Amino acid sequence: MSSDKSKEEVEFERRVHAEMMDSFDEELEMEIDDERMDELVAEVTTRAADTMDDDRRFYFKELFRLQGELVKLQDWVVDRKLKVVVLFEGRDAAGKGGVIKRITQRLNPRVCRVAALPAPSERERSQWYFQRYVSHLPAGGEMVLFDRSWYNRAGVERVMGFCSDEDYEEFFRTVPEFEKMLIRSGIILIKYWFSITDDEQHLRFLMRIHDPLKQWKLSPMDMESRRRWELYTKAKETMLERTHIPEAPWWIIEAVDKKKARLNCIHHLLSQVRYAEIDREPVTLPDRVYNPDYLRHPVPKEMFVPSVY
Repeated sequence: MSSDKSKEEVEFERRVHAEMMDSFDEELEMEIDDERMDELVAEVTTRAADTMDDDRRFYFKELFRLQGELVKLQDWVVDRKLKVVVLFEGRDAAGKGGVIKRITQRLNPRVCRVAALPAPSERERSQWYFQRYVSHLPAGGEMVLFDRSWYNRAGVERVMGFCSDEDYEEFFRTVPEFEKMLIRSGIILIKYWFSITDDEQHLRFLMRIHDPLKQWKLSPMDMESRRRWELYTKAKETMLERTHIPEAPWWIIEAVDKKKARLNCIHHLLSQVRYAEIDREPVTLPDRVYNPDYLRHPVPKEMFVPSVY
């Protein structure tokens, strides 16, 4: 029997390595500052030449460039008092959270916030279905990113049997009118579906199972969604067919390659709002006022956090 690895084994190892490097890159993204990006990327490249290839260098450069544009978009939203809602939908482990993290990473949380609602309470289940989402909609000068949205009814609730057939059909009757109402009220509504393959979700679940830092992302519901892959596919197809309307179309993100998915999504999001750079008044640091009567009192040593590092 040959000891050579099969093509399938080699490909699997390559994808596992890529997944691990993506987690490493996520930490690098948190550390690298926009203004010093070029020199730091060069420094990191020198230190880790064996792990930083041309594709990853391009990814970092383009990500930071796009994040700079997101800051301009944020300023425009505030200046023009725009109301922006972005829905992120897709299968478990499709990469929605990763994209949302890159969008919000350098933005003001008072302007751009994330709505990730838990399962509805008993009281919320007795309300109009859309009611709990309405309270999270933006005021003028705000962006809200929904990490899953009212489309839960068309996906997990349908597949897991959490809603009746009547509730399901009523959702499809209502949601186009609901979204048209939002748009008439001045909200810019953008809807993304993150698409991954059966094989890719399987790999990402395996990686989460074996990564102590990511095991929290897996729930019993995620495990059951894995078993019901085909039912989710049918539910997705029905959802896209019945809710892809001219006023609020769906946009599909091919998300098997996480890095490309992030860049493509952010690039597209920027194209959906016509914005321009806002002129800012030069910032001048005022002189510090010195009061001859001021006396700074010493802080007791026991109040300081121990310098472990």
